[in-house]
Amino acid sequence: MNHRTALASLHIGALFFGLTGVFGKLAASASPSIIVFGRAAFAVLALSLFAGLARRGWQALSRQDLGRLTLGGILLAGHWVSFFVAVKVGGVAIATLGFASFPAFTVILEGVLFRERIRRNEIVLVALVSIGLVLVTPAFDLASEATTGLLWALLSGLLFSLLSLTNRAGSGRIPAVQAALCQNLVVALCLLPVSISGLSAVAPPDWLWIALLGIFCTGVAHSLFVASLAVIKARTAAVVFGMEPVYGIAVAWLVFAETPTVRMLLGGALIIFAIILSSRLAASQPGKTKAAAEGA
Repeated sequence: MNHRTALASLHIGALFFGLTGVFGKLAASASPSIIVFGRAAFAVLALSLFAGLARRGWQALSRQDLGRLTLGGILLAGHWVSFFVAVKVGGVAIATLGFASFPAFTVILEGVLFRERIRRNEIVLVALVSIGLVLVTPAFDLASEATTGLLWALLSGLLFSLLSLTNRAGSGRIPAVQAALCQNLVVALCLLPVSISGLSAVAPPDWLWIALLGIFCTGVAHSLFVASLAVIKARTAAVVFGMEPVYGIAVAWLVFAETPTVRMLLGGALIIFAIILSSRLAASQPGKTKAAAEGA
């Protein structure tokens, strides 16, 4: 993989990640728990195939590794379920932008959990995301579906931030694809008991969207990201993945006619700018960037 193909792979991966909410909404007859179970199951198949083709050796896992991967899988399951609830309730744009708040949560949680000093530019990041979320919210009314959807999306962002910090704590020891495969397996096992009774009620076409979600938006997207890091700097990769909300909102606009308001566009622009700023900050510490992406 040369620089050009690596950059193209990154953009394709960002596009697939951005399509997550779109495929989730297209699977109209499936509940969020079934969507997440199917996504994880298909992702395990895709990641297993990638690992086999890449012929990468597996790292022996200690009890501490297994505990951390299990915790990461539980957080990933909660992150995905809350995100798809946000998609069902508030729409793709609201869910995507609400979830994009995770860099702000990460800054705050790193300061608390790792006792790292919060720098001035990170305070600016939190402020930008907060202002962006205020602009994205149509009305501060819990009876509003958009507000409820945004709250679910914020929960998704918080859980993803915790997942990123969990991955950061174990990054460098376990190969990224192996960690992602193990965590997706935990997700599938966690969601199987609450999903199994409703699997037969899912319309056959919706299984196609769930399969695409698991294979392309999880397995392929993650594999492209990992493969491209061999050529592309982590800083460049993180900035490219800052385009994920743009791709998601644009496709939802075309497919579902979810036309964003001017306020939402302004708020989204602030949040996306904050994502890129956060990515540049994290790129100075590559372990953080790569660890965050392992749970995307």
